[in-house]
Amino acid sequence: MLGPGRARPGCDGVMEHLRRLGPALRERQEAAELAIRAMGISFTVYSEGAGIDREWPFDVIPRVLSTHEWSRISAGLTQRLVALNLFIADVYGDRCALRDGVVPAEILGESANFRPECRGVDPPGGTWAHICGSDLVRDGDGTMYVLEDNLRVPSGVSYLLENRQISKRVLADVFHDLDIHPVDAYPTRLRELLASLSPRPDDAPVVVVLTPGVHNSAYFEHAFLAQQLGAHLVEGRDLVVDDGVVYVRTIAGPERVDVVYRRIDDLFLDPEVFRRDSVLGVPGLIDAWRRGNVALANAPGAGVADDKAVYAYVPALIRYFLGEDPLIPNVETFVCADDRQRRHVLANLERLVVKPANESGGYGIFVGSHSTEASRDEIRRRVEAEPRSYVAQPILSLSTVPTLCDGSVAPRHVDLRPFVLSGDRPYVTTGGLTRVARDEGSLIVNSSQGGGSKDTWVIDPDVARTPRHPDALPAP
Repeated sequence: MLGPGRARPGCDGVMEHLRRLGPALRERQEAAELAIRAMGISFTVYSEGAGIDREWPFDVIPRVLSTHEWSRISAGLTQRLVALNLFIADVYGDRCALRDGVVPAEILGESANFRPECRGVDPPGGTWAHICGSDLVRDGDGTMYVLEDNLRVPSGVSYLLENRQISKRVLADVFHDLDIHPVDAYPTRLRELLASLSPRPDDAPVVVVLTPGVHNSAYFEHAFLAQQLGAHLVEGRDLVVDDGVVYVRTIAGPERVDVVYRRIDDLFLDPEVFRRDSVLGVPGLIDAWRRGNVALANAPGAGVADDKAVYAYVPALIRYFLGEDPLIPNVETFVCADDRQRRHVLANLERLVVKPANESGGYGIFVGSHSTEASRDEIRRRVEAEPRSYVAQPILSLSTVPTLCDGSVAPRHVDLRPFVLSGDRPYVTTGGLTRVARDEGSLIVNSSQGGGSKDTWVIDPDVARTPRHPDALPAP
């Protein structure tokens, strides 16, 4: 464990540059904010039912990790996604893990993300979750934990890539002097992964990014990725299924689609199979997928492993399917569906974080250390009414990183979301999207809840470069 103000391995060069910048650091922050406005990088939050576009919140001080630590993290995330894919395949196949008691059958039976319509499907390569964004946190003892997995429609990678472009623009001198590993391979690797799923391997694959539309909070990312992938950006109304084959409407006429990178939740994908009232999806899409005429990434039903109650059993699943110990530990998790664990949670609310099992975006989280008697009574009532819908975790002593707040550098809590691609060539982004709580003492880092972001630098501490005095402020 490092004391306050002490740099972690690999951070010395960055710290030296920040010291040399001194008050000019605020000018770099202003330049970054100007670049964000010029580049149109935004996200959407919802207030009183209205979508409000806001500039992407970015902090110019990077988060730094060493290549030594990242090597183990990368291996651990790959191991985790391999096990999760085996579990998902097992859930919709032979159900060995349930039969052997690795995951309680009632946990799966009450999962909001289990899709019985997907039983018997064999997706390309046996892979259900092609893209995963796992959230990592560091405890006060220096241990890095996986906090949760995001397998349905994981978002945020566009901001990871844009954060790097902004950093290189306003901190070009630092990039010259330090061995900061690149992140720009992700679009190429994602394009290769999606192409490998095509049911027509002898033809150039046609890939589409399926978006709910411009009012979705992640629409910026959908458009960004479509452009990076060279894919069609489409809404459900742009696609049609004819005799089990998916086509995209173009000005030149219908064009067959091979791969759908979908950014729509399962229940809205196909009104003939899931929600009948969905106007976002494509009638017949699931039938085309089941026939093997189109690939869907991530596959419908993959969210069964996204459940925070299932998360508690991932270490056991790694041991069961791979015969290995987890390389990255879970945060201790209490599943409220279990009577004994629920009693512990209700007796210790002040010392726990209670989360909805199937929410995202930081919504519905109860933090015991910041609670009132009224809020404890409310969460107790909710847990007792729907125990399967909640899990709880200890309040960690989350590590902090230097953050520019109102012109001054102050410690703020962070998490980290790397992105993992599963296929013939597994890939983990070098670093990830660091999300930072802007308010002092806050543990909520989600942008929709007022959090910000940082570029994440993975630096080899064994590679030394000769530092020089920072150049003049780069032009925005």
